[in-house]
Amino acid sequence: MATSNKSFPFEIRDIDPEQVEKLKKYFSKTTPPSTSRFGPKGYLLPRKFEHVGREIYNMEIRPSDTFVVTFPRSGTTWTQELVWLILNNFDYEKALETPLAVRYIFLEFETFMNNNDMADMPIDEKLRKTVEENKLQVHKILSIASPRFIKSHLPLSLLPQKLLDTCKIFYVARDPRDVVVSFYHQHILMKELLDGVDFKTFWELFINDLIAPTPLFEHVKEAWQMRNHPNMLFLFYEELSKDLPACVRRVAKFLGKEITQEQIEKLCEHLKFDNFKKNKSVNLDNMKGTGLWNEKESFIRKGKVGGWRDYFDEKMTEQAQRWIDENLRDTDLRFPH
Repeated sequence: MATSNKSFPFEIRDIDPEQVEKLKKYFSKTTPPSTSRFGPKGYLLPRKFEHVGREIYNMEIRPSDTFVVTFPRSGTTWTQELVWLILNNFDYEKALETPLAVRYIFLEFETFMNNNDMADMPIDEKLRKTVEENKLQVHKILSIASPRFIKSHLPLSLLPQKLLDTCKIFYVARDPRDVVVSFYHQHILMKELLDGVDFKTFWELFINDLIAPTPLFEHVKEAWQMRNHPNMLFLFYEELSKDLPACVRRVAKFLGKEITQEQIEKLCEHLKFDNFKKNKSVNLDNMKGTGLWNEKESFIRKGKVGGWRDYFDEKMTEQAQRWIDENLRDTDLRFPH
């Protein structure tokens, strides 16, 4: 069926041209800013998401699929590894040998890749081929054998129509202030921001929903409203950090898997932050030396709960609290501290 005939019931609005010009002052030419809003919540994404989004929205889902969905920098990688190991009988050897980016499909990856991104980059052909293949995730996904493991940073409303009624979904949320700090460092890592763009500037863009895929609160609230669905397990990053063994038990129970105390202890040791940060399979070490990333940053960074306090002055702290209070006014969602 032609793409144009596929359902995609979302309004698409381009942001104000003055805002576009403002954003160009902060973003690198290789990663231009997102300039279009999708759906009634106005999620900010690149304009070409219309094509990719249509394919995603109409994608065939299998009962054996497993999705990990988050707003970026909310504990995605940690949860992916946890879930994969439980569903793959704790095959640590395979997990260490096979990059997480290969074990999971990043559903909307191609949305953020320019067609010529790889042309002049000093990288080996194996990595070039991997990235080029990842640009076609939506188109090749139907040919992938089950069980499929899929990650996405899209809100539930932009994901496949029958997702919740078909397969298991893990959604992870994190204190928005920690998210912003971590996301800022990821933008530096991936050279998405021009040199000299400071955290305060990024913060102002973020709370004004000018960083994809904001608005953050709407993203989280969509999932929170569905937290009691039998196919949804809603987790907080702070819960994972405070009591990882308890979260492992919850995940195993949700997946219908029996798990021993010995298996829990070994998995928690594997996932312990100091070990996780050294794990080349999850830390995207194959990107080092490619020229694509800022070598001063790391994909797995600090993982600290409350680390935002090191970045916020008194005025920003007050501003952040007003921002949180205003966005939580219509919901019983509360972030643990």
